[in-house]
Amino acid sequence: MKQLDEQLDEKATPRMVTDMAELRIRNLLAFEELTLFNDTGAFRCKHPLVAHKSERAELEDLLKKNPSEFLRKHKNVLDNVRRYESFIKRDDREAKRKTDRNLLRKHKERESIFRTILEKNNDETTNITA
Repeated sequence: MKQLDEQLDEKATPRMVTDMAELRIRNLLAFEELTLFNDTGAFRCKHPLVAHKSERAELEDLLKKNPSEFLRKHKNVLDNVRRYESFIKRDDREAKRKTDRNLLRKHKERESIFRTILEKNNDETTNITA
């Protein structure tokens, strides 16, 4: 974050600002996790690195072994995000709104993992071809 902060002072781009915001969010989540662990001895499992550590490894392995299955699962997650976003807006699901929000959050976190894996893979392939 320090390096990115210095670069933002010199010449800011929209991508750099987005990266800084994402890093800040991850930093705050990590701090909350560590604070809770210090106080109670248990993780809250909200930070993606803690909550989905094994899932991330499985998805990275799946991308290498079976890219089409990886993309199918990613599409399912995107569909779930859209579905729960629409559920939250519907009046007939008022009683299930809290559950819908929790599931939406879960699917958005999972989509974030997919996106991170794809960006990392894209960066690696770009570096290889360059």
